[in-house]
Amino acid sequence: MEKLRNLRKQRGYTQEYMSKIISTDVSNYSRKENDEVRIYDDEWEKLAAALDVPVEEIKEERPTNVINNNPIFHDNSGNFNQYHSIPDSIVANLQNYIKILEEKIEALKEENVRLKVK
Repeated sequence: MEKLRNLRKQRGYTQEYMSKIISTDVSNYSRKENDEVRIYDDEWEKLAAALDVPVEEIKEERPTNVINNNPIFHDNSGNFNQYHSIPDSIVANLQNYIKILEEKIEALKEENVRLKVK
């Protein structure tokens, strides 16, 4: 996101400062600025306000990556893939939740064994 990066630097703002504007960590902000992670509309608005410019002046649209493995025009088979970038914070949150669920499953298995023994 060249426009965002250039204007941030012109204003003398650090990535750390900008990350606080959108309530994320510096590494995630860096990925957003490098177009590795999506910047959501509400984040664009906060960033534009912090830089004192209209959103349109800094916002750059990301192309949506859609790969159609079945290029026949009237194909109704539904065979297509869409790839979207999921923010790292969401992935980490889901991984933590999976770990909690796995621990709960193990505890329930142990309880099940104990109840069968009785």
